[in-house]
Amino acid sequence: MSEEEQTSPMMDKDKEPVPDGTGSAPSDGKKSRLDRIKRIKMGKKVKSCHSWGKENLLLVLTIGGVFMGIILGIALRAAEPSKEAIRLIAFPGDILMRMLKMMILPLIVSCMITGLTSMDVHSSGKMGLRGVLYYFVTTFLAIILGIILVVSIHPGDKANMPEEDEDAEKLGDDRVSSLDAFLDLIRNIFPDNIIQAGFQHLMTTYSDKTKLKKVYITVTQQDALDLNITDRVNMSLGLALSEKWQELVRMNKSDMFNSTKLYYKEPYVFTDQKQSLRNGINVLGIIGFFTAFGMLLSKMGEKGKIMVDFFSILNHIIMEMVNIIMWYSPIGIMFLVCGKILDIEDPGVMMERLGLYMLTVILGLFIHAFITLSLVYFAATRKNPFVILRGVLQALVTAFGTGSSSATLPVTFRCLEETLHIDSRVTRFILPIGATINMDGTALYEAVGPIFIAQMNDIELSFGQIVIISLTATCASIGAASIPSAGLITMLMVLTSVGLPTDDISLILAVDWFLDRIRTAINVLGDSYGAAIVAHLSKEELMGAEVHATDQELVVIEEEPEKSNGDANV
Repeated sequence: MSEEEQTSPMMDKDKEPVPDGTGSAPSDGKKSRLDRIKRIKMGKKVKSCHSWGKENLLLVLTIGGVFMGIILGIALRAAEPSKEAIRLIAFPGDILMRMLKMMILPLIVSCMITGLTSMDVHSSGKMGLRGVLYYFVTTFLAIILGIILVVSIHPGDKANMPEEDEDAEKLGDDRVSSLDAFLDLIRNIFPDNIIQAGFQHLMTTYSDKTKLKKVYITVTQQDALDLNITDRVNMSLGLALSEKWQELVRMNKSDMFNSTKLYYKEPYVFTDQKQSLRNGINVLGIIGFFTAFGMLLSKMGEKGKIMVDFFSILNHIIMEMVNIIMWYSPIGIMFLVCGKILDIEDPGVMMERLGLYMLTVILGLFIHAFITLSLVYFAATRKNPFVILRGVLQALVTAFGTGSSSATLPVTFRCLEETLHIDSRVTRFILPIGATINMDGTALYEAVGPIFIAQMNDIELSFGQIVIISLTATCASIGAASIPSAGLITMLMVLTSVGLPTDDISLILAVDWFLDRIRTAINVLGDSYGAAIVAHLSKEELMGAEVHATDQELVVIEEEPEKSNGDANV
């Protein structure tokens, strides 16, 4: 049988008409192929989702921890737990905060030194200058945005002013000026004891003290005689003079004297200013000392190799410890958020008074995060800014949960180096500085808060006062410690600078815990964008440092055989 005859039955079978009588070929084969293609695509999507979920399991768990904390906190409010119960609920979160803070000092030290020793002094200097310039520009943009929003929206209404609470706790001393804060900033850069800088920092404080001062008075003979004129006079002088005075006058009452000089000690109160130590790591001092240490160590070459290897190994160990801690963070963050929600006294009244204020701050923070910082990043790098945003999502969630940019620092390192693959020499040098002085969210908050308080008191601020607020807010945000609610304390300086009532800062205390977490996340995002921008602008310096390091390795490799040959000849 010919080949055509063998194949003809199959061809005839394929040409059989479909049931509808159209005479076209059946579509069963095409349908099966389409179904097979759909199944393959669906399988790829499921596999891709599974792969993404496996790679980002920690991120999913952390975000889930935040939402579970919110749900659990709202649900437990119905039970009206006691203060002791709330403290126990928040305890796992407190453990997370302590573990993260435990990592700050060794992480900053090891990162600063390993980052600086991998570059020459000129490259690190240019890199630091770019970073500081970026921090000042974004901070000032955040302040301008905050002022525009609070003036436009006008969230403050005198009708919502609550009654004065005499038992309200005072948050800080309004006598501390912006000049004091600036001088403290400089003092902390140069600590007199580097070991002490690991757990204490300097701060200007004011205290009222009482002293006794001598008050002199001259009593004449006539004054002494007047004591016995009438009982009324005696009574008046008795009120004016102490018993000792009268006794001394009586003892000297004779014709032998014309006048007697007497004195008494009167108490008076005066204000004493001093620089006192407060608990908390002096991050500026640590950065200042180990920046100089790392730069000098990089000049030593082979002599300092042992020290460089030590800090490199220390950095690796600390990052491994951070990875272990991060798997506990979803649980800790859940209980932190839950405890804070339970700690709110009356959410309804709080939202009625401060809802518009919260909206103003949150709107400003989101505009700064998604528009201002994104445009700055795009203008500097011509790259998609949302890649950075997606890459540091884990750090942002951790910052929201902990409310501390310093405590989030280990996670930020991990996101930038492992997820976004930004050069570790940049992150290890720029991020510790950024976590200390780059406070975009805090700066915006400290610009909005004082103007809101002025609006609540029906006080009109002049253009000059608004300019003073912007400048003072810049200094205050740089001087703000990277710890929870530090911006609330430094806001006192901004209020004092324009003569606003500092006691009214208690108005915004009820919502500060929530806003503090959002602005901390924005601070961390600003640090991340800063590191990415500096890494992009410093590509030439980084490549030059790599070539220089490779040349040194080649010289060492070439020298070693020559030494061994020489030894053999000997």
